[in-house]
Amino acid sequence: MSTAPSPVTCDVLVVGGGPAGSTVSTLLARKGWQVLQLEKDAHPRFHIGESLLPCNMPILEELGALEKVRAIGVLKLGADFPTGVDSYQTFHFRRALCDSPGYAFQVRREEFDQLLFEHARENGVDARDRTKVESVETDGIGRVRAQARDADDNAYEVQARYLVDASGRDTLLGSKLKLKRKNADHQTAAIFAHFEGVRHRDGEDAGNISIYRFEHGWAWFIPLRDGVMSVGCVARPEYLKQRRGANDAFLMDTLKLMPEAWKRMEGAVMQGGVRVTGNYSYVCSRMGGPGWIMAGDAWAFVDPLFSSGVFLAMDSGTQVAGVVDQVLREPARESALQTALHRRMQRGVGVFSWFIYRFNSPVMRLLFSRPKNTWQVEQGVISMLAGDVFDKPPVHARLRVFKVIYALHGVAFLRGWFAEWRERRRQARLGFTGGNTPVDPA
Repeated sequence: MSTAPSPVTCDVLVVGGGPAGSTVSTLLARKGWQVLQLEKDAHPRFHIGESLLPCNMPILEELGALEKVRAIGVLKLGADFPTGVDSYQTFHFRRALCDSPGYAFQVRREEFDQLLFEHARENGVDARDRTKVESVETDGIGRVRAQARDADDNAYEVQARYLVDASGRDTLLGSKLKLKRKNADHQTAAIFAHFEGVRHRDGEDAGNISIYRFEHGWAWFIPLRDGVMSVGCVARPEYLKQRRGANDAFLMDTLKLMPEAWKRMEGAVMQGGVRVTGNYSYVCSRMGGPGWIMAGDAWAFVDPLFSSGVFLAMDSGTQVAGVVDQVLREPARESALQTALHRRMQRGVGVFSWFIYRFNSPVMRLLFSRPKNTWQVEQGVISMLAGDVFDKPPVHARLRVFKVIYALHGVAFLRGWFAEWRERRRQARLGFTGGNTPVDPA
């Protein structure tokens, strides 16, 4: 008679093998805890989100993985936004406030995620891929049970003192506990592919990310190694639902809506196929509970406009590692520590979200094409682009000033629009059919 295998025991069970999961696993293992990390897919596996932020760099350095990432990455010194078909405005990270690094990297996520996963293993984590967590129950600290199944279809039980849900957009606990809330005001989807032969920027800007706008959303150009460019468009789902026929033709037709982007595509050749993904923006109503906590995309994901995804995942992984370490040592502090972290993460995500929700507005177009550094406001915006959105009062002060400037320009735009409308009405009454010049509200 066969007997069930003995449960696998550990201090912390981490579900997910992405940047958040590998970050929290590595840091907890370094603190002396026994960590089991389970990833359902086999590394390497494709993932979108290839642009890192400067504030990723101190985290990678703390993990001891910075030089490994440097070896697989393309140097990124800033982000640029078009001001015309042949012109663009670059926001260089070296001009950020405070002490954030002046650079980041563009990476192939399959390489990056595998690197961090294997790095966790090198640091003492029992890291297993091709292992799916089928169910999980947690009744508090020291009472976590999960059922897992490996690639050979072997099932086994895991018993842990604590659970970290870093399952990404699967949101293991968010789905189980019905905590996941889609952002009804900002639902987007993406269509993207890799290309060879896309025109790069010149000189030191060759590795920068380029962001373009069109009526229904925005597009990214991310330079990767070996002359490859990641090109994608993010739009509301209703726009993507208009596509008929092949996805590759729809992607190219969308790029044609942005002349400044389309000009760079001349002679480009697609590598592999086009991918489509949707339901980008969501947040879970809670980040933690008795015996468990979420990290990275398992808790929330916002539109990837400013490349915040990997940074927020790794930053939350760093913070979650600190919380779990303290909770295992002082269980009575669990609720207070989780609440403080939840508030911190909401604050940082809120900074990115405010800009993202307004990015395609006429006011934001104007301010990003004609930046002014009065009171170091432009440098504050660059700090946001670098990922410095949590704990720096000088940055938050400049961003508050930027919001005031945005509001004042918004009033000017409304006045200009109203004046133009009145002029159109006046000319219509006089029988004019054209020739009127729009009022410039700026």
